[in-house]
Amino acid sequence: MKIPYIPEDAPFNGEQKYWLAGFLAGLHSRLLVLEDKQTAAAPGAAAQTQLHILFGSQTGNAEALAQSAAKVARSKGLVPVISALDDVDMDVFATMRHVLIVTSTYGEGEMPDNAQLFWQALSASTAPRLEQMHFAILAIGDTGYDGFCQAGKFFDMRLEQLGAKRLTDRIDCDIDFEQPSSDWINATMPQFAANAGSNGPALDNQPEAPVIPGSNKQNPLATAMPVNKRLSGEQSGKDIRHFEFDISGSGLTYEAGDALGVFPVNDPDLVQLLLTQLKGEYDTPVPGFERNLGDLLTYQFEISEPSRKLIDWVGQNTTNQELRHILQHDDKDTLGVWLWGKDTLDLLQLDLTRTLSVPEFVAMLRPLQHRAYSISSSSKAHPNRVHLTVAAVRFHSGGRERSGVCSTYMSDRIGRGDQPAIFISPNKSFRAPASGDAPLIMVGPGTGIAPFRAFLQEREATGAKGKNWLFFGDQHQEHDFIYNDELAAWQESGLLTRLDLAFSRDQEKKIYVQTRMLEQGAELWAWLEEGGHFYVCGDASRMAKDVDRALFEVVSKFGGLSAESAAAYIDQLKKEKRYLRDVY
Repeated sequence: MKIPYIPEDAPFNGEQKYWLAGFLAGLHSRLLVLEDKQTAAAPGAAAQTQLHILFGSQTGNAEALAQSAAKVARSKGLVPVISALDDVDMDVFATMRHVLIVTSTYGEGEMPDNAQLFWQALSASTAPRLEQMHFAILAIGDTGYDGFCQAGKFFDMRLEQLGAKRLTDRIDCDIDFEQPSSDWINATMPQFAANAGSNGPALDNQPEAPVIPGSNKQNPLATAMPVNKRLSGEQSGKDIRHFEFDISGSGLTYEAGDALGVFPVNDPDLVQLLLTQLKGEYDTPVPGFERNLGDLLTYQFEISEPSRKLIDWVGQNTTNQELRHILQHDDKDTLGVWLWGKDTLDLLQLDLTRTLSVPEFVAMLRPLQHRAYSISSSSKAHPNRVHLTVAAVRFHSGGRERSGVCSTYMSDRIGRGDQPAIFISPNKSFRAPASGDAPLIMVGPGTGIAPFRAFLQEREATGAKGKNWLFFGDQHQEHDFIYNDELAAWQESGLLTRLDLAFSRDQEKKIYVQTRMLEQGAELWAWLEEGGHFYVCGDASRMAKDVDRALFEVVSKFGGLSAESAAAYIDQLKKEKRYLRDVY
């Protein structure tokens, strides 16, 4: 049964669409319940039970895990129903009997974008009791951040408070989540099946599709990077690059809005400094590993960002009173400031009260992970290439030159004949409007322009007729206006309807993209009322929050709405997938 929806060109205003969307969601859920009862009552019907797999995903990892869980659920005779958390009506949620929530954690312990509205409803005092529900939580996060797996912990706690019964203990997975999450899923699905009393046949008996290199993290594609071009001017304070990876003949496909995972190789200079500090050689063997010490530090472990294990060990074995004081008082904010610009070598160079052996050191390191970058091309325009737009991170700290792990690997160390390992990381939660007629509003300063370049290429390739509006900016127009020629050509052709620029350092008073939004608030409101889709890409810590506040102000002021109604309007944009973010 298809989910009912309100067409973008339906003759309703924002508040009317908001009410109708809620009514249709409730109607759809009740029809599903009726359909389930009719199916169960049918003569000879197998006793199969629905398992609702609900995901909260910022970059697509949790959604991919939800799909994996569904596959295992089918093999146990369950009927998996997969939904993003924000697509679930609370009244419908209250009728569910078996629920698996798979969620990532965004930022410093926040809900991912497509779980925020659901969490607001679940955490409210009006949330329904859930005594009939059995649930399990699979959380993924990064121990390098405060609030590790906090979203999953919140869901776990709140469901218990509402009377739901925990089927099995929550699992909190770090960045190398693939194996532990797979083991947990395989152990948990039989418990759901037994609890549901399902004796239906396994539903997943289709032959598996062949795995294409580059289609997932476990099977990356080794390929050439034929283009490495600097976009920013020589006088710019930034080094912004345009990279292209060759995927011709690989069978690899991608969609505008997806990300590209790139496996980096650590800086050999930093590796050598660490070897010297550890009094080891490149070929020093390490017990328990097939690779020697140099290879482990080069290819296998994170050496730029200190792990929490190493930080805690150093804090217990150093005379550095500042670090000891910060750790003893568990001052996370101050620790973040203290760690800024420091790498693993910096911690080893503190005054230590005991020697750290090579095996002890290696045991404290985290696996070297891929870096994910928003793809800045459309496969409809470039089927044999994947484009990236990346700022190469470089800075000076502590008497040494520092650099980003992957950004400078691509800009400085991938030579002719080298084949970096890549894979496509789908992001189904960040797609261009399905309708080519829908107005498209894009806010992407700096490298945040990447997915919007892809969206514009896609709309040009498909002949979409909808209006397109880009807010772009950086520091200086003369040095930082990347893709200037392309944007000018799109303006001339009429593809890019509006281009509002904000170069913050070109005048005494700094101007940002959110400034331009407020200046053009009346027109921005008109585009939204015409069914416009609003997208943001870029820095999560400041820019995205400032843009969100500016959008609220535009909706409130030019829509003539109260604060409560403006918030409801923006929530409705999110529910309709008309307000989407790709932030980091």
